[in-house]
Amino acid sequence: MRKTIFHSLFATLLLTVAVILPSCAQTPAEWKKLKADVSLYWVNDMGRNGYYDQKTIAELMGRMALSVDPEAVIAVGDIHHFNGVQSTSDPLWMTNYELVYSNPELMCFWYPVLGNHEYRGNTQAVLDYAKVSRRWAMPARYYSKVFSGKDCKLRIVFIDTTPLMDCYRNDSTTYPDAHKQDRERELAWLDSTLTAAHEDWVICVGHHPIYAQTPKKDVERADMQKYLLPVLRRHNNVAVYGCGHIHNFQYIKKPNDPIAYWVNSAAALSRSVQPTDGTQWCDPSTGFTVISADKRQLTLSAINKDGKILYQLPIKKTK
Repeated sequence: MRKTIFHSLFATLLLTVAVILPSCAQTPAEWKKLKADVSLYWVNDMGRNGYYDQKTIAELMGRMALSVDPEAVIAVGDIHHFNGVQSTSDPLWMTNYELVYSNPELMCFWYPVLGNHEYRGNTQAVLDYAKVSRRWAMPARYYSKVFSGKDCKLRIVFIDTTPLMDCYRNDSTTYPDAHKQDRERELAWLDSTLTAAHEDWVICVGHHPIYAQTPKKDVERADMQKYLLPVLRRHNNVAVYGCGHIHNFQYIKKPNDPIAYWVNSAAALSRSVQPTDGTQWCDPSTGFTVISADKRQLTLSAINKDGKILYQLPIKKTK
């Protein structure tokens, strides 16, 4: 009788596992479908000394890279919580970055932007780390990089968003470098960069959102809509504006606005999220995004800590 009960329970357990497992993780064969003419990883808000989900996601990124083969990693701010770094030899470079993203497949170029937490420390040290690390490819506070495949060119425009906002510029005690940056000069550079951009795809990324559901102060999005958004809308070639900062996944689309607004979740510790005006999809999971670009289609894929593809946003050429 006991054996019969045990066998019945064991069979039920096996059936339960068989049902659950496919929904928890993708296989390398499914990950390989994310590989495109141009493939990139996108992470942000990860600097937690390897704690929470940071190490788990970093190890997943390494395993997935064998299938996805990303050319580079874009790191959209807050690489270092909570007060940035003080120098290029700050121990946080080891505990937040080098010892966490140590998989050989992640020894590609990393293209970062500064987040608000970097602005709490020595922002110049973040730029100068490019002289220390061969993979830390940060030429300036804002810059542009074109990634080329066989038939596709993708331009990523990296924007330094903290100095664009008055709420940071006016708090020189907490963010000592923000008010020192020339906002008008950066916006003029962005305008000229987008004017000259004739690649198949253009993605602009900065740490802060233009639109997002968040308990953070409304003045942040108001400043982004006041200063940055008009420049983006002046051009018809920006497919995506992407950010971090909010610690969850969000895809927002506004009526009569061709730009897709993508919030990439934190690669360490996430927060809850609710739909807001224009929300097409949102999810509170930690994770990262895979960017896949071909001549006719650009796809953003949200990946959680288990390697599951939570959502995919395909953007197709209309002409």
